[in-house]
Amino acid sequence: MSAKKMISLTIDGSQVSAPAGSTIMEAAESTLGIRIPRLCYHPDLSMQGSCRVCIVEVKGVPFYMASCSVTIWPDMEVQTNSPAIRQARRDIVELLLDNHPRACLTCERDGNCELQNAAYAAGVRERLFDGERKRFPIETDSVAVNRNQEKCILCGRCVRTCAEVQGVHNLSQQGRGFTTEVAPAHGCRMDDSVCIQCGQCINACPTAAFTEHSFTEDVWQALADPEKHVVVQTAPAIRATIGEGFGMPPGTPATGQMVTALRRLGFDRVFDTNFTADLTIVEEATELMHRLEHNGPLPLLTSCSPGWVNFLEKFYPELIPYASSCRSPMSMMSSLLKTWYAAEHDLKPENVFVVAIMPCTAKKYESRRPEFVSATGVPDTDAVLTTRELVWMIKNYGINMMTLPESDFDSPLGVSSGAGDIFGATGGVMEAALRMAVEKLTGKAPAEVEFTEVRAVEGLRERELQVNEELTLRIGVANGLTNAKYLLDAVVNQEKTFHVIEVMACPGGCVGGGGQPYPPEGYRIFDQRLLAERAGALYAIDKKKQLRSSNHNPAIQALYKEFLGAPGSEKAHELLHTHYAPRLPRGIR
Repeated sequence: MSAKKMISLTIDGSQVSAPAGSTIMEAAESTLGIRIPRLCYHPDLSMQGSCRVCIVEVKGVPFYMASCSVTIWPDMEVQTNSPAIRQARRDIVELLLDNHPRACLTCERDGNCELQNAAYAAGVRERLFDGERKRFPIETDSVAVNRNQEKCILCGRCVRTCAEVQGVHNLSQQGRGFTTEVAPAHGCRMDDSVCIQCGQCINACPTAAFTEHSFTEDVWQALADPEKHVVVQTAPAIRATIGEGFGMPPGTPATGQMVTALRRLGFDRVFDTNFTADLTIVEEATELMHRLEHNGPLPLLTSCSPGWVNFLEKFYPELIPYASSCRSPMSMMSSLLKTWYAAEHDLKPENVFVVAIMPCTAKKYESRRPEFVSATGVPDTDAVLTTRELVWMIKNYGINMMTLPESDFDSPLGVSSGAGDIFGATGGVMEAALRMAVEKLTGKAPAEVEFTEVRAVEGLRERELQVNEELTLRIGVANGLTNAKYLLDAVVNQEKTFHVIEVMACPGGCVGGGGQPYPPEGYRIFDQRLLAERAGALYAIDKKKQLRSSNHNPAIQALYKEFLGAPGSEKAHELLHTHYAPRLPRGIR
């Protein structure tokens, strides 16, 4: 392969060379370490060039140029920091601020806002352009994702994320001038649209125009209620990311400190969703083997990711029969807590308040699906908190995670295998299922339990796995729903065949979920390095465990023996399985 052509140019008086096709922004950063400010730009999204914060001067060009979208040419002379440029950038940021609410100190993104950072860097110290600013109704009654267009700066990152990363195309800019807003079609509510509640628009937004619907006050009230027995479950990915909220490097496992913090917050029991991740594998692998043996519908589509399930019901209803009927690990755990656990401890189900700490805003939506709400209106999962919300609650309580001792989850619903831990990384559900399925299909445990060929941080993988002389499993793994579309369309059009496909709605899987901590300094959303480091923490936890396969979890075996019967039994289906149906958005019926 020939070396890429290099182009010589001058940036701020220094002669440099950068690869042909580089933008001015990329050339300045890669050659001189100059970080030109930006708001609408994101390297993993299409170019928009709308915010103009990144403007530079180019010799011979009679106007300022957007450095994010202009590619370099030979002998170009660029000024990134002349007095005129600094003044122009400050004017642009001031105009954005003067059309923005004066609510920084009470804003969800206070201290972690890109507009704040841009204002600081530009030297904005006062508001100069008084006058009328845009006003919009604030949507705060969504199940998962709230929308506040008064804080929107029209950078378009949410629109491009929804379209290009998730393939949903739910958002667009509508109206003109001061009436321009980002909204679903016809300006309808998020819950009435094709929104899949994944929350990636929240991650992409540089301000707080999108935020998760908070359940923190509900949890505080439950913890203060002496009549409530408040239990908490934590998803696999949380232990790999919560430390970032307290200054720990990405990829730092913080399981024990997290458990201690939850106890200090006042939870009566701290359980591990990994337990029901193991349970999910036992049920899902049993389901796969039954389909293989009885010519059932293939491929089996995994059903752990609620954003993906929403996407399936709205965009691929013809594939619903292929989806696993298993509930997600969160909903399995909540079902057991309101039934088996309540009976074991002589508690009324309505007095067991179940809190789930999840990396995903779509879990909030899942908790309110009618399938998981009792006839009396009591949900199996009473409140879902994102990782970000839990970080805030721990800080609000004055707990210093960095100095906490480690402690263990409560048993038996806190006992799990390493297979449960890796659920939080893309390919993890597939790998966990293979650890059990290969053993059941061959009659012996696999010599190597790590199926690294299905680990797909990059977004899409197709593999063949020789199980025995008679069976070669054809496997697909996708994260980010634009990637998933590639596999799903191939199935619908009968261009490819698979035995099982794992789909995770969010880039990188749960470690990149819509409720995870905003990326620390030096990283960005959709950053492959960040996602790999977070996933690496889960694989490290898995590797250190003696118990690596879900079906060997003694607590799972005891649960079947004492309560559920056999995997796939009638009792198991009643409490651990569900059904799916096509769902038209209410706003377009």
